[in-house]
Amino acid sequence: MNYTILVTGAAYGTQNASTAFLFCQSLVKTKHTLYSVFFYCDGVLNANNMTQPASDEFNLIEAWQKLNRQHQVKLYVCNSAALRRGIIEDEKKMNLNVQKGNLAFCFELSGLIELAHSIKICDRIIQF
Repeated sequence: MNYTILVTGAAYGTQNASTAFLFCQSLVKTKHTLYSVFFYCDGVLNANNMTQPASDEFNLIEAWQKLNRQHQVKLYVCNSAALRRGIIEDEKKMNLNVQKGNLAFCFELSGLIELAHSIKICDRIIQF
């Protein structure tokens, strides 16, 4: 089965994103296919490169990046939700008077059309 995961919880403060990550890890270890992870609402905070957990805490942002690199899982971030929460990519920094964007490496800004496409081609969508 092909899966798309919808993450609406922030990286820290709730269990939504960490539970989604653990579920994604389980999927890639099985015969199922994890097509993409779509970050929406507060879930876009998983793509904030400025997030620095304490040294003894699990770094969820780095874990998502590792999942992308090792298993080629697409990590889509809703552009509108990201802008509302201060997440921007370097290419857009000029228009917003900031020095550097804070979209973490391996994450890709996209629109809800990408989520719709993922839902269309996948067998299951699961929201966390």
